[in-house]
Amino acid sequence: RELRQAQKISQCQLAARLGLKSSSTVAMWENGSRHPSSTMLPRLAKALGCSIDELYNDSLAFQIDT
Repeated sequence: RELRQAQKISQCQLAARLGLKSSSTVAMWENGSRHPSSTMLPRLAKALGCSIDELYNDSLAFQIDT
């Protein structure tokens, strides 16, 4: 969430950048009910302008589904 907010983009905007059909996926990642797949991480990092390591260091760190 913090990385997305630092970029000043909404959940909808991030979902669109990632080619997701709905922002609900982003919301579920942020609230911890779902986790991005390992194949999504490079796309997520690029969309947020950060490294994959920074995704792990985000204060709402998430587990990765493999």
